[in-house]
Amino acid sequence: MKTVAEAKKFLKDNNVKYILAQFADIHGVAKVKTVPANHLEDILGDGAGFAGGAIWGMGMTPDNHYDYMAVGDLSTLSLVPWQPGYARIICDGHVNGKPYEYDSRVVLKRQIERLTKKGWTLYTGLEPEFSLLRRDEKGGIHPYDPSDTLQKPCYDYKGITRHNMFLEPLTEAMQAVGWDVYQIDHEDANGQFEINYTYANCLQSADDFIMFKMGAGEIANRLGMVCSFMPKPFSNRPGNGMHLHMSIGDSKTKNLFQDDKDPSGMGLSKLARHFMAGLFAHAPALCAIAAPTVNSYKRLVVGRSNSGYTWAPAYISYGLNNRSTMVRIPYGRIELRLPDTACNPYLTTAAAIVAGLDGIERKLDPGTGHDIDLYTLGWDQIQKMGIGILPQDLKEALNALEKDDVMRKGLGENLVNEFIRLKDMEWVDYMRHVSDWELNRYVEFF
Repeated sequence: MKTVAEAKKFLKDNNVKYILAQFADIHGVAKVKTVPANHLEDILGDGAGFAGGAIWGMGMTPDNHYDYMAVGDLSTLSLVPWQPGYARIICDGHVNGKPYEYDSRVVLKRQIERLTKKGWTLYTGLEPEFSLLRRDEKGGIHPYDPSDTLQKPCYDYKGITRHNMFLEPLTEAMQAVGWDVYQIDHEDANGQFEINYTYANCLQSADDFIMFKMGAGEIANRLGMVCSFMPKPFSNRPGNGMHLHMSIGDSKTKNLFQDDKDPSGMGLSKLARHFMAGLFAHAPALCAIAAPTVNSYKRLVVGRSNSGYTWAPAYISYGLNNRSTMVRIPYGRIELRLPDTACNPYLTTAAAIVAGLDGIERKLDPGTGHDIDLYTLGWDQIQKMGIGILPQDLKEALNALEKDDVMRKGLGENLVNEFIRLKDMEWVDYMRHVSDWELNRYVEFF
């Protein structure tokens, strides 16, 4: 990590005039204050001050005696490549001089401490999917490229090449701050893409995801595009997931999830199986955190799309390289396919740790995996096989979270209560909204 003197030299050498003191609210949305570079030490000391009541999910009101102070983590200081003259430093929330229990990065760091005490590090690789869109004169949304209309557009050459004006500067921005981008592809929906970069420790991965969204949004805006991380922008096309690859390493960085002697051929150790069983035991509550919007549950259904598959899980199961299950096993690690790109990466990772460690501590068994296409089975068949079903709407998931004492304790009672309160408001707003579908169906029906 840089010293303060080295950081000042870094800022000077790169002609940085301003620093973005950045953190994420409870929704995982980036919030910043712009600080002149010569005030770096203020961010590292008391921090940049914010009125907590103006930020979603901080549990603060206008009459609070203390401000929300964003204290910079010097190890995260980096340039903002798409914004010359700017750097960014990621901050942890503090109130009254102490790490704040409502701050999602603080919540994740507390779960990381539990792993550290065991000599473990959780490594994660995130795979964010996103949609490049345009608005028409009436405000409707469409894939940005009018020619991107194939029924099965995944990996299409024309589909990806005609969006290079966005994909190239975003990739190069990531590379400029040291990310190893190794794959870019057109996904299975029209206008949908994914950029893959190398895994890291779970805190850095969550930090990087926030910066990825910041860069993607700004670069798209300058090109007249909308870069959307909405889970399901089109009802008849696959949604935007954020598959979460996980493995635990020890001090020698050995993958403790991998066991080449695993008789199932999945390469999974007992530790990995216990961790995975914890994910399954707490899947309904985890769903509320990893799929946190009303729209998320338009993605987590079984059904067909224009391209043939939704690629999203609905069943609590796992299988070797099986993309129809909640957990896919690529060999020697776990891919949780539940999260979508609307999730807060800090809270989602923290919730996965809470669930996984509970599975390890109780030595839970995930049962037998399934190496068949679960999308092809009916509800009766699924029930006979004893496969659980993920919540099918946000309210069901919130009810599960409210009743899950392990998750509540792990994430913090106050934060969970605040999350549920805000999401209940979202649910009520949704239920009271009269949609076009209702108008078209009922105005003259009766």
